Amino acid sequence: MIGDLIAAAIGKHIDESDGEGGTLGAIVGVLTWKAAKTIIPAAVIVGTSYYVYNRLTGGRSVAPTA
Repeated sequence: MIGDLIAAAIGKHIDESDGEGGTLGAIVGVLTWKAAKTIIPAAVIVGTSYYVYNRLTGGRSVAPTA
């Protein structure tokens, strides 16, 4: 809830900097914040999984044959 308010205030401030109203900027700011809350954790999980996989396999793309 507080994140939504902060995002709206930032979006409104950015939109008002061009001399027009700030309502659209506030809406875009909140929508961007909501999308970021969903996308960023997924990106962290994918990135961590990739890092762990590379550490476990030693960076090889194909497992060695015996």
